[in-house]
Amino acid sequence: MSDPVSDNAQPEQPIASGALAMHALKAAGVDNLFTLSGGHIFPLYDGCRQADVALWDFRHEQSATFAAEGLAKLTRRPQVAALTAGPGVTNSVSAVASARFGGSPILVIGGRAPAATWGTGSLQEIDHTAFMGPLTKQAVTAMTPDEVAPTVAEALRVAGSTHRGPTFVDIPMDVVFTPGSSNTIADPTAPDTVDHDPDDVARIARRLAAASHPVLIGGTDVWLDGAVEAFTALAETTGAAVIQNGMGRGCMPADHPQVLSRARGAAFKTADLVVVIGTPLDFRLGFGTFGAADTVHIADHPAQLSTHADPAATAAGSLAPLLTALAQQTGGPAGDTADERRSWLSSMADIEQAKRDEDTDLLTGDGETIHPARVYGALQEVLDRDAVVIGDGGDFVSYAGRYVQSYQPGRWLDPGPYGCLGTGMGYSAAARIAHPDSQVVLMLGDGAAGFSLMDVESLVRQKLPVVMVVGNNGMWALEKYPMQAMYNGWDAAADLQPNLPYHQVVEAMNGAGEVVTKPQDIAQAIRRGFDAGVPYMVNVMTDPSVAYPRSTALV
Repeated sequence: MSDPVSDNAQPEQPIASGALAMHALKAAGVDNLFTLSGGHIFPLYDGCRQADVALWDFRHEQSATFAAEGLAKLTRRPQVAALTAGPGVTNSVSAVASARFGGSPILVIGGRAPAATWGTGSLQEIDHTAFMGPLTKQAVTAMTPDEVAPTVAEALRVAGSTHRGPTFVDIPMDVVFTPGSSNTIADPTAPDTVDHDPDDVARIARRLAAASHPVLIGGTDVWLDGAVEAFTALAETTGAAVIQNGMGRGCMPADHPQVLSRARGAAFKTADLVVVIGTPLDFRLGFGTFGAADTVHIADHPAQLSTHADPAATAAGSLAPLLTALAQQTGGPAGDTADERRSWLSSMADIEQAKRDEDTDLLTGDGETIHPARVYGALQEVLDRDAVVIGDGGDFVSYAGRYVQSYQPGRWLDPGPYGCLGTGMGYSAAARIAHPDSQVVLMLGDGAAGFSLMDVESLVRQKLPVVMVVGNNGMWALEKYPMQAMYNGWDAAADLQPNLPYHQVVEAMNGAGEVVTKPQDIAQAIRRGFDAGVPYMVNVMTDPSVAYPRSTALV
């Protein structure tokens, strides 16, 4: 047991239950709290002061919650947002849903109208747990002062347990200000993990050993579950082609000879086995259909196995030990199989290089207008290998997934499988907090900028410099062009004002920025942004006639 009172020789001074909750969270490893100020949760702020927890505040609760989610993704540790009652909590719902889809371990603490007057119409009186419950792993109310600290500590543990995700606790206002019977808090309890079934691993090992053209897909949970080294060992042992998505990007560097990004379509068409690890068989992966290849699905928890996967070709458990066992049982290829794998992988590498060569003019060329891909060519010129790249947008950010190369794990953030826009400012704050000495760049669609651009003020005020690159084409291109294709050239509700000076919005909040209209000027503008020491916007006027090539609006 631990006691938050610093001088045990003095009589114990009562601590408000909300402040004591922060002592419990600090003991469990929480160093940051994300919020927008609200009277229902003042004791939590006092607890931050007492327990030496950094307090970060935003202009919108959605940004605060996305900041907690972003830091959870980057650090692989549970993070906490505290929000005032009613609209403070409801403003977080999209971010909480994103955390649920992405398996991000966050705890959201909400204020709540007083218990003593519940039902009489107090300010912002609403039962949050009724709507937060379906979005979270656990949603509860701490009804007495003695329940507060142990309840938030348990919710944090549940958030970090496999399979990770958001949890929610609200605390009535008359409870959060009231001290409990003791200042003593329990020592933190370790999160739960899941053991794999050796028989499942053995079945998959036999399939993998027999494959001539195997592909490994590493997803977000390879990173979040601490399985980067095990995934790399499996790939290098088997000699399989490797494709990475989500936060799986960078688990093996983009220039590793087995890693494919531009040749993934060719690999899927000619593979005989695709092993999908740590990501669902969802729309991003064609729902698990890869030409004529058999599909194996591996997840960190049985509940994460896609229901349309073949049960005989699945395994679940903590990924590091599972993948280590799989590598040991599969071993390296031998004889004709080894020759076939090497030959096939070499042919995929040739396709990869050919596609990169085809893109050279698109990524480096000059012209009268700026193709969106040209922005990413310029970005690659100036990025360090440990840079954090964040994508917040639709059509413009689709190019990021295609052209940005990740060389280290945990350095890529995008809207994830939920596809929620407005993550940018919160994720940017999280990236700067997690990596104070690395480049942080936010690739921002002009539509996405409308969700959270006012929180540039939060970045400026709290000295969190990032570079924001806006692809400014004056439209919701992800909707406009598919709608025109469906309705014979007609579209509606898809246009924004063209050529808006978003950089001036940033300047007005004491950041800095500039507008770019020529391809050859993009890279130097981004360099100036990295050197500025304040949030800096590079407002790039991209060609509005260019749309990202896609088969539907949803994939």
